[in-house]
Amino acid sequence: MTETRRFYAFKRFERFWHWSQAALIIFMIITGFEIHGTYALLGFERAVDLHTTAAWALMILWLFAIFWHITTGEWHHYVPTTKNFVAMIFYYGFGIFSGAPHPFHPSEKEKHNPIQRVTYLMLGVGLMPAIWVTGLLVYFYDLWPEWGLAGLPFGWVAAVHTLLAFVVASFLVIHVYLVTTGPTLTSQLRAMITGWEEMEDEGESGGEAT
Repeated sequence: MTETRRFYAFKRFERFWHWSQAALIIFMIITGFEIHGTYALLGFERAVDLHTTAAWALMILWLFAIFWHITTGEWHHYVPTTKNFVAMIFYYGFGIFSGAPHPFHPSEKEKHNPIQRVTYLMLGVGLMPAIWVTGLLVYFYDLWPEWGLAGLPFGWVAAVHTLLAFVVASFLVIHVYLVTTGPTLTSQLRAMITGWEEMEDEGESGGEAT
């Protein structure tokens, strides 16, 4: 008989950071589409103002999150590892569609599987900083001459910012899908709400979503 065990995986601030970040990103996607003329909902100027405010709020939130991860030691959950890395690639590519057992089982010491670690690290040190830098450049366009950036093509900077935003949106869609691949449709969603991860001792349950 398989027994279910529970462990406290996601602390209060971690859950606050996760859901606040998700809300801000979704809001920026909505306002971003309006800024690009996809539809008219708030009005261009209002959409720009709100998009900018949400961006500043997200950057401030990330500063607090970085401080929290460093001071609590939670940063170690994002250090890449080769353990079960190949197995996770095969699982996400094939096993997940055939009901194969999950090769990774989260615990207090290892909350994220190898694919998650690399993905979240790339988001944290690559994608998100890049989208903020390009966004800030667009926002402070009038100061480019003072910064020695007068020759920088504005259109290219704006295009890169938009492309990165689509990458973030794509990640969000994939992330939401993978959340549903746990032991039950809502088990991983519930873990990020309550903080408690539930899994079967024999390893038939899934890990966290990427």
